[in-house]
Amino acid sequence: MKIKIIGIGGTNGSGKDTIGLILVENFQYIFVSVTDSLRAEARNRGITEDRASTRQISAERRRQFGMSVLVDKVIERYSKQLDGGASLAMASLRHPAEADRIHELGGTMIWVDADPRIRYNRIQANSTTRNRTAVDNITFEQFLAEEEAEMHRSGDGATLDMSAVKTKADVFITNSFDDKQSLITEVAKQLHLS
Repeated sequence: MKIKIIGIGGTNGSGKDTIGLILVENFQYIFVSVTDSLRAEARNRGITEDRASTRQISAERRRQFGMSVLVDKVIERYSKQLDGGASLAMASLRHPAEADRIHELGGTMIWVDADPRIRYNRIQANSTTRNRTAVDNITFEQFLAEEEAEMHRSGDGATLDMSAVKTKADVFITNSFDDKQSLITEVAKQLHLS
């Protein structure tokens, strides 16, 4: 049976959006990156679309609307398609309440990771394609520091805690692949989609 809702968490540059697009292109999922809505909000506010801004905006939304608000808004937006039998994948889940909400909805949580140097190199290589050159132009040490800021809660219960998301994952994918076909094969195998 095809999984109807998939949540994707993982480290920066690990391939969360790539897995989402694989699910679209090969398995007819709808894909949403919750970070895209946070970047759009940063643009609307006239602030930099960097990781610190998206962390701040996501925490504000959780405080105002509840800890699973980012997942709930996506589900609300696509409810008609889901009622009609569509399958949905959403990426960049960085708070444990988001993983809990995926499970409450009967979904599966994926955690994707790779060696930090591989992930850093991917981000640097793809920054122009992603139209994020200004934000992604950081040193390896800054990259690691930003990741550490997101891995563990640094404030109240609304702040990010990716390590807690990882503990709630049902499926773990190590994306050290150099080619997309190998990742497609791994996603299909891990999610029993083939």
